[in-house]
Amino acid sequence: MKSLLISTLLAVTASAWAQAPATAPVEVKDAWVRATVAQQKSTGAFMQLTAKADTRVVEARSPIAGVAQIHEMAMDKDVMRMREVKGLALPAGQAIELKPGGYHVMLLDLKGQVKAGDVVPVTLVLEGKDGQRSTLEVKATARALGGTSAAPAAAAEDHGKHKH
Repeated sequence: MKSLLISTLLAVTASAWAQAPATAPVEVKDAWVRATVAQQKSTGAFMQLTAKADTRVVEARSPIAGVAQIHEMAMDKDVMRMREVKGLALPAGQAIELKPGGYHVMLLDLKGQVKAGDVVPVTLVLEGKDGQRSTLEVKATARALGGTSAAPAAAAEDHGKHKH
């Protein structure tokens, strides 16, 4: 009886593995968020994403924010504008940089201050060419405003000029 139960469990487990949706693995490098000051209600998350197969980022979530959106900053008639995008293409093998002044994850309605050194969880919802969705858990480290890295400091100045 015991061996029958074990065999059945192994068969069910193998079947579940065989039926699990194929997900396009995405590599994440240098994930970070900009630290905030007290009472600040938004910040950005940045990283480099490289997918092994054509994939799209279709949603973002974070427990530290009431709302998380994928944003793009682009020039429009000599004015830098930020807008939400419904998806971000990740072509196979091509590194896509989410950075200040470009694509990024916007974290809005923050539930508290993000301090330098905090590790912020961000969940990216990915969609493959077949329509199958999967999630990617990212741990982004908060960097101080005006710290030693030029990118976060420049982004802080840039982002402060925009209303959400």
